[in-house]
Amino acid sequence: MDNLIDKLKERYPTFSKGQKLIARYIIEHYDKAAFLTAAKLGEEVGVSESTVVRFAIEVGYDGYPKLQKALREVIKSKLTSTQRLAVSSNRIDSQSVLKTVLQSDMNKIRLTMEEADSENFNAIVEEILKAKKIYILGVRSSAALASFLGFYFNLIFPNVRLVHTTSVSEMFEQIVNAGEGDVVIGISFPRYSKRTSKSMEFARKQGATVIAITDNETSPLAKCSHYSLFARSDMASFVDSLVAPLSVINALIVAIGLKRKDTIHNTFEKLELLWDEYEVYDKGDSHSKLGKD
Repeated sequence: MDNLIDKLKERYPTFSKGQKLIARYIIEHYDKAAFLTAAKLGEEVGVSESTVVRFAIEVGYDGYPKLQKALREVIKSKLTSTQRLAVSSNRIDSQSVLKTVLQSDMNKIRLTMEEADSENFNAIVEEILKAKKIYILGVRSSAALASFLGFYFNLIFPNVRLVHTTSVSEMFEQIVNAGEGDVVIGISFPRYSKRTSKSMEFARKQGATVIAITDNETSPLAKCSHYSLFARSDMASFVDSLVAPLSVINALIVAIGLKRKDTIHNTFEKLELLWDEYEVYDKGDSHSKLGKD
């Protein structure tokens, strides 16, 4: 998927005149082509709809919808924020933004659930449970996901390190001691963070078990990991939609929590006493106190 444009460039000299018109348009305007119907794409370049459909088959896809899907995967990792904004302006009606975005997020969760591999998920849970030390990597928009996972893992495990820095060298410095028996969890979605993938490659060479939380098997994180958890992501305007990834991370926390129920129970008993003592949470009794004064 990620080399579709390169494939079209390579095969360009072998295409017929009509196929060259289609290929050139896709190469130069892949951000627009990904959202055009076969008929509309044909209209844009001056060929028939059937020529566009035959072109998709010629380049190795089971029809035009599969080619279109591959193009959408390409643009997720290649589009700049400015291009994302331009594309989404055509896709999202400003009068129905709330419903459109919510519906899109619901679809991503549904697809993630349909494609989930329970055996793989359970194997990842077991790897994390037996880890000596757990490192969590996530930068840019994925930093929020890493922070969420790190917050709850710190309540469950004694040796968790959340790594999210502004440079590759700092990230390497924080995982330099990761090795055999440790687990390194890397989180990144299009546009993928090179910092995260490079750090995961390093951790794997050091002997750590590397787990990716990303969107598909062609992700650079998946390619350097022992295990991968996939969740559908998409772009809502210039914003990354990470609802499905967060849901998968929720499932991971719950599954591990159930396995460590006794440990968590003891931890929360201590924390509740501390939270009460230092008034961490608003317990809603301010009015009653005021009434007594």
